Amino acid sequence: MKDENPVCDTCSNENCFIKRHLHLPKMQQYILRKQTFICKKSNSFIKEGALIKGLYFICSGKVKTIKTGINGREQIVRLTKNGDTIGFRGFGTGKKYLIGASALEDTVLCNFSNETMLEILQNIPEFTYALMLFYADELNKSENNIRKIAHMNVRERVVDLLLYIHRKFGQIDGLIDIELSRKEIADFAGTTEEQAIRVISNLKKDMLIKTVGKKIGILAVPELRSEIMEHKYFK
Repeated sequence: MKDENPVCDTCSNENCFIKRHLHLPKMQQYILRKQTFICKKSNSFIKEGALIKGLYFICSGKVKTIKTGINGREQIVRLTKNGDTIGFRGFGTGKKYLIGASALEDTVLCNFSNETMLEILQNIPEFTYALMLFYADELNKSENNIRKIAHMNVRERVVDLLLYIHRKFGQIDGLIDIELSRKEIADFAGTTEEQAIRVISNLKKDMLIKTVGKKIGILAVPELRSEIMEHKYFK
């Protein structure tokens, strides 16, 4: 990881927790303590089981968060982009990260140490309240994902993933703005790489998606939504 020094006051990530609370006078003393790094593509910056070193906020780039499952298999539990928060699972309740995280592309990360984050939470109620709502929302998403995986077949899980990354990252020139390998798609959808490849091939034959290298483009959002509508798909 290489040092970088983006300035919070000029950051364009309006959904970042830090950025959203810069208007509070007390926040100014804390942003001076942050450390910022560039994590190169495919490198990891959080090791599962490592000692917690605070929270990370994505300044620019994309990150996958993983959890090791049965037989050491990697399960992708979250995909994140500019402004998102990384490392909150286990923060404040344990000493070790419950997840790992690595960059999907060259990514600029702002890190606030445990000590700094705890001071912010103790001294800035508005920030603490916003983080509490964030945790509640993430818990709700996790419970919904568990339910969906239990009830969806393989094709439906892959379709659900494609619609999710389409919503989160958008499309540029007809292709979703994130590059995921077929294995990463399988790891997120909870299936095997072979099954993921088969489903993607069938979706292409059905003229619902297109592919250019690793990138995928959605050609028929309404049709894909209809395939998982019974599982209560919400935009």
